[in-house]
Amino acid sequence: MQTTVPAVNTSITTTAASASTSRRSKVFARIQNLSLPVMFTVFGVIMGSWAGRIPAMAARLDISHSALSMVLLCGGVGALLSLPVSSFLMRRCGARKTMLYSGLALLAVLVAIGIAPTVASVMGAVLMLGVTASTYDVAMNAAASKREKATGQSQMSLLHGLACAGGLAGATLGSVMAGMKVAPAIHFMMVAGPMAAVLWAASQVLNISDDTEQVQKKKFALPRGPMALLGLLGFLGSMSEGSIADWSGVFLKEHFHATDGLAPLALSCFSVMMLVSRLVGDKLKTRFGAQRLVTVGACVSAMGLFFAVLAPSAHAALGGFAVAGLGLSLLFPFVFSAAGAQGPIALAGVASMAYSGTLMGPPVIGAIASHVGMQMAIGYVGVLSIVIALVASRTKLLK
Repeated sequence: MQTTVPAVNTSITTTAASASTSRRSKVFARIQNLSLPVMFTVFGVIMGSWAGRIPAMAARLDISHSALSMVLLCGGVGALLSLPVSSFLMRRCGARKTMLYSGLALLAVLVAIGIAPTVASVMGAVLMLGVTASTYDVAMNAAASKREKATGQSQMSLLHGLACAGGLAGATLGSVMAGMKVAPAIHFMMVAGPMAAVLWAASQVLNISDDTEQVQKKKFALPRGPMALLGLLGFLGSMSEGSIADWSGVFLKEHFHATDGLAPLALSCFSVMMLVSRLVGDKLKTRFGAQRLVTVGACVSAMGLFFAVLAPSAHAALGGFAVAGLGLSLLFPFVFSAAGAQGPIALAGVASMAYSGTLMGPPVIGAIASHVGMQMAIGYVGVLSIVIALVASRTKLLK
């Protein structure tokens, strides 16, 4: 009897150790699966923080509409210049390290924007914002496309929804900071430290291989044939989303004389509805199809923006921007998913056209606002939504 007890105890100990190891493995696997969603969320927080403080930055430096359009134009130029940068990093480092390096650089640039003392220095910092943000964007969408292919499940809408959640958090924090009269420089420093730590931790456990890949072979790889319509959707969608992010707060501030605390809520409302829609977007795609959702959504966006233009008050206009967010929410997830399914070269090509939209949006909106007012400028974005609906209805790769 006594000789069998140790054997039983050893068996129990081995079984317990095995169970403990299994639990740790499952916990680590869950952490790995959460790392990419976290990195999408971090990107949203950073960009939402920037967009939410644009009105305060313009007021601090007394920047006119035309000058502000040139500042924002620098972000679009930087986005285009990022293409060879992202290509080089993806070839040399892979998607995971590219996200880490570009994300840390993006946080440094955010702080630089906050402390920039002149319009010229802000333009230089925003140029670098375009470079670093677009490099991060290409890397995280490439990683998401890899995950979709590996799992065979549509996940892009959810991931972009988490980026919206981050953008909402960043814009809402910007509203709170503006209401408390906290300078953008202090605000951005408070964001940069924690986000850098989260970004580094998530990148260490991200379950994406470090295999390098050729993102694009040319400096500017524009899509052709059926891919051109996807690129055009990216172009128009980028113009629309970027214009709302950059100018909605300025519209409320100028047209309705909204306070610094209220103005950023236009982007917050836009982001809330984007978040809600994207959380269920993958299921809706399975049921209704990407093409129908993007087409109908663009029509909904147009109605929301036209309502915001004609709204009797700032609070009513917030509802219009919320409807616009609902309508435009599924465009980018489905366009990038369709492009990513064709390979990294196709994804980079669509990204090129999308960044061209970012380049065109700020000066066009600024010019319209300077000549005929902010109402017409926001109305122009509504017209873009109608064009998106027409293009999406003819884009076969969305089916």
